[in-house]
Amino acid sequence: MLAKVGCFLVRARMGFLRQAGIAIRDWPVRLLFPPACLGCRNLVTAPGTLCAACWPGLRFIERPWCPVMGTPFPHDMGDGFLSGEAIANPPPFARARSAVAYRGVAGRMVQALKFSDRTDLAPWMARWMVRAAVELIPDADVVVPVPLHRRRFFHRRFNQSAELARAFARLTGLDYQPTALLRRRVTRQQVGLGARERQENVRGAFYVPPAGERILKGKRVILIDDVFTTGATVAAATRTLKRAGVREVDVLTFARALKEDFASEEAIII
Repeated sequence: MLAKVGCFLVRARMGFLRQAGIAIRDWPVRLLFPPACLGCRNLVTAPGTLCAACWPGLRFIERPWCPVMGTPFPHDMGDGFLSGEAIANPPPFARARSAVAYRGVAGRMVQALKFSDRTDLAPWMARWMVRAAVELIPDADVVVPVPLHRRRFFHRRFNQSAELARAFARLTGLDYQPTALLRRRVTRQQVGLGARERQENVRGAFYVPPAGERILKGKRVILIDDVFTTGATVAAATRTLKRAGVREVDVLTFARALKEDFASEEAIII
């Protein structure tokens, strides 16, 4: 017993010394580039965290949820219980999951990534996405981002969905294929469009090139986007992937616009 306690104390001391060594090594970097809150840029104690003011405004999407759409239920409805949305309008994808509700600090992070060149946020956002995708990862073969049209890519210089997908693939070890799905035309912004207009806006917008077909045929894909609003974009992309021979598609987004959030939809851009 004493030997076990002694070993524990030795390991604890070594762990403390290791952490102290890391802190000393990183001290000059912390001094020059102190860690900032992901939501508001105020100083925090560790990188990749939120400050005390931002943290309460973050809502992780937790169980119980619809097994297909991933929308949270107010209470446990029992195994296999589907949301009205999944029953009335079954999606082409198998499952959809999102890390957080699109409100408050999560919305600011999405906007900062997309419009303020905050690509440094993507690795931290992807960590939360890994947590949300715990069911999806064991079944997946390939990670594919929702693509931007080359004209919009040239203007923006990066694809926010690809940044998230790259970081997610690196964390999970899954195969990352950013050019397996492409966008053939520029689409209107979805903001302000009704559900049917959104569907028409993205109809025929995507295609899988021959090289992508060879890579994806028979595979199970995780399709990644930044925000899930009505699902029109990811549904159109899913149909394109399945026509190219993809076996199944799961959808993963950083944020999800829930019904109570649609009042502020003017701030949501997908």
